[in-house]
Amino acid sequence: MYGVGILKGLGVTIRHFFNTYVEDLRYVGKKLNSTQEFERRQGAGSSGIYTVQYPEEKIAVPERFRFVPFLVVEDDDHPERPGHDWCTACGICAKVCPPQCIWIVRMEDPVTKRPIPQPEAFFIDIDICMNCGFCAEFCPFDAIKMDHDYELADYDRTGVHIHDKDKLSKPFSYWRSIAPTTAWEEAVDRGGWEHIDIIKQKQKTGAPVAKPGAAWDSPYVPPIVPVKEEAPAEAAATGVPAAGAAEAATAATEMPVEDAAKEERRKKREAALARKHAKEQDGEG
Repeated sequence: MYGVGILKGLGVTIRHFFNTYVEDLRYVGKKLNSTQEFERRQGAGSSGIYTVQYPEEKIAVPERFRFVPFLVVEDDDHPERPGHDWCTACGICAKVCPPQCIWIVRMEDPVTKRPIPQPEAFFIDIDICMNCGFCAEFCPFDAIKMDHDYELADYDRTGVHIHDKDKLSKPFSYWRSIAPTTAWEEAVDRGGWEHIDIIKQKQKTGAPVAKPGAAWDSPYVPPIVPVKEEAPAEAAATGVPAAGAAEAATAATEMPVEDAAKEERRKKREAALARKHAKEQDGEG
């Protein structure tokens, strides 16, 4: 009323302006090389505007930052489908894309010519892409995601800026590293860490599904279900001799060579993920 709001707004602007110089006095003659100081300067505890000495200093992008899409593929250490595409070449992303910058060629059987739910070719023109995220939002298989890599300048945009399937494909572990919270939420909605089709197949066959517990648990290791040992009295009630029950329990606990190798690989993956998580926590600290 009568310009009071304008004066209050100008007061906020002036205070913000002077706070900029107050903050800059703390860093006279030095760069924000310290991780903690840099995070504090660009965090909620800071005030005023600040200058980032790019490319030596870079602002950490938010987890839901959207840039050029990429395709999710299985990790190379996946026990069943190493390097397999999550994309089924359904074409929904190409249909909903506003600038129509996505081209997909579905794979087909060379003998029967029947379509195979895998992309043979996948192209995205990043010069046309508007980074809206519709492709990732409408994908029913969580197979296309928005990347955080925004440093894509090049002198040759005619060929380099048309990303093919090899350049677009990135492992599932990469998606978990740049967006751990979002990846965990999606896994909760799918009912497991793996592809939705694999989860449905395992549910039909009764195989255990690796469901998300913590944000950094292994995406390939199903939950361990404890085996309840049969008591001697229960064995007698069922008519099985005690010696026969013991032999059956011993045979059940013996692990085949192939299962033992899978268990060893599982332990190595868990140890590697634990080391990676600890390293990232040390870097954040």
